Amino acid sequence: MVSVLMINSQGMLLSVQGNEYFVSYNRVPWLRDAQIRSALNVRMAGQNAIEWPDLDVDLEIESLKHPERYPLVMKRSPLDVL
Repeated sequence: MVSVLMINSQGMLLSVQGNEYFVSYNRVPWLRDAQIRSALNVRMAGQNAIEWPDLDVDLEIESLKHPERYPLVMKRSPLDVL
């Protein structure tokens, strides 16, 4: 089970499978400008991940437990306009 416990200007506090995790917008910037309704619409995506279907964002639970093992890396797509 997953739920959003709190949203503030720095990030979100989530309850995931009975554990609490703070997700900083610095680590997951796609959540920063989300509408409240979309941010609250979070669900389990199998046993090892969570997803925000309205935002097309998903995170592995391990990345919440050990964020240092999952550095944020953005790769440019060949379709991106420069």
